[in-house]
Amino acid sequence: MRTITDGASHRSDSADPPRPSLRDAQPPPGTLTAVPQADQNPTAPPRPEHPRPAPLAELAAQLGVPAPDGEPTDGAPAPAATGITHDSRAVRPGDVYAALPGARFHGADFATQALSLGAVAVLTDPTGTERAAATGLPVLTVPDPRARMGALAARIYGEPGEDLLQIGITGTSGKTTTAYLIEGGLRKAAEKDGSLTGLIGTVESRIGDERLKSERTTPEATELQALFAVMRERGVRSVAMEVSSHALVLGRVDGCVFDVAVFNNLSPEHLDFHPDMEDYFRAKRQLFTKARSRAGVVNFDDEYGFRLITESEVPVTTFSAEGHPDADWRADGVEVGPLGSTFTILGPEGVTVTAVAPLPGPFNVANALAAVVALAVAGVDPQAAADGVAAVPGVPGRLERVDAGQPYLAVVDYAHKPDAVESVLYAIRKVTDGAVHAVLGCGGDRDPHKRTAMGAALARLSDTAVLTSDNPRTEDPLAILATMLAGAAEVPAYERGTVLVEEDRAAAVTAAVARAEPGDSVLVLGKGHELGQDIAGVVRPFDDRKVLRAAIEAARGGAEQQGVRQHGARARGPEPDDNSQADDQNR
Repeated sequence: MRTITDGASHRSDSADPPRPSLRDAQPPPGTLTAVPQADQNPTAPPRPEHPRPAPLAELAAQLGVPAPDGEPTDGAPAPAATGITHDSRAVRPGDVYAALPGARFHGADFATQALSLGAVAVLTDPTGTERAAATGLPVLTVPDPRARMGALAARIYGEPGEDLLQIGITGTSGKTTTAYLIEGGLRKAAEKDGSLTGLIGTVESRIGDERLKSERTTPEATELQALFAVMRERGVRSVAMEVSSHALVLGRVDGCVFDVAVFNNLSPEHLDFHPDMEDYFRAKRQLFTKARSRAGVVNFDDEYGFRLITESEVPVTTFSAEGHPDADWRADGVEVGPLGSTFTILGPEGVTVTAVAPLPGPFNVANALAAVVALAVAGVDPQAAADGVAAVPGVPGRLERVDAGQPYLAVVDYAHKPDAVESVLYAIRKVTDGAVHAVLGCGGDRDPHKRTAMGAALARLSDTAVLTSDNPRTEDPLAILATMLAGAAEVPAYERGTVLVEEDRAAAVTAAVARAEPGDSVLVLGKGHELGQDIAGVVRPFDDRKVLRAAIEAARGGAEQQGVRQHGARARGPEPDDNSQADDQNR
């Protein structure tokens, strides 16, 4: 048995909040096999085609543990790794398998599976050491393997992040939109040298024009460093990336040092993971430590952003979409339109930039301003940055229009928390002459405290509020709806619109569309870009954009048929005393 043990953790951010422990008290046997699930993405995360082997002795030295025993003496090459993964199903020949503690099983329980797929070593904690060592593989034992996994992955893949301009975006709302806008500015700047750009986020990852489906906002550290290596290999020189609080707390961005870190805003969210807003803020603040970034761009208008200005360990540049004169960069002369907004950016030393937010709503002025400022701090010409931002054609599932020839506005948006729901509804109100019909649900197995507020916001700000299912997951959909309805009932009757409850999401969309008249707006909120709906643990295909389009087309088809019937009746000629009724039907 070859076992390598470290007596202390070497985390550079030891002052950060401790990570949650998911270890089992009684470890099960070590020969289990993990199998793909029916709803699991069949596409494996990308890996570089030409990895450079990293000797295990060097990896052990980085971890601060003794080198493996039994180094070859017959001229054979020393043991080396060409990759790393935390998923025993994804092991490739030459991988280090990171066997982490889990909620039900320990990763070491699957070490035999990793061996059979070609693993060359196991990284684990003391509770997994014996089971991992039973495979005969070298075992690198550290107290907290998750805390060491990111830096180890970066070493195995040759520190790929050092060759990329990295801009990371954190906050509660607007991360995805801001990432797309920044990537648009990076593309504009990359035109000069013909290099490619990258994007990593909730909707997808992009390597140049290649698109990869995302499983989470920020990939696990092993996948992230491999993705960086692929980007570098294919000619990417800059990347915009969303950084979630989960990623910061769970070490997914360990091994990354962002050139620019962006903070948009903070509002109640993920309080099923964070015990309170203070913990949530501290998690976000980690991105603005010297261990994780070199410079910060912070929203001057946000309460937590204003606090972050003084608590950041790295130099901060501020921006204000509200035009506050004390901010380093500010928006001026904002004109909000139905498709986007135009404004002027005033910067340091008299810099003036003409800018466009290519998505509607005042909050997208803030997102566009954040993108331009982040790019300017990264060294991009501000006007070129603004031109690149303006050229972004849209963001999947973020105020995404659905146009099937209908005489009203139809929009799908990812808004799934109270502040975001209110912001979207206010934005649509400003560009809607008629009524607003909105559909919204709340996800199951997630923070239940926001459901009442979301139901209230929809009832108060919509003419028709259709409460429906989002992803109920393992919860009873009706129980979720009851909580939302209670929130709607708290709104005084004279302040709320018509409230409908329809558990079936497709039927709810149809109900909203049925009420739409010329000049109105229909909003379908909560799922945005998502392509499935999780009900009782089964993920069924469901795309709000397709469902909304189908409902609009069905309604138009029905209206046309009705028109044909009415035209036929009129061609036959009404009876003299039916003239007034016929006119009423066709006004």
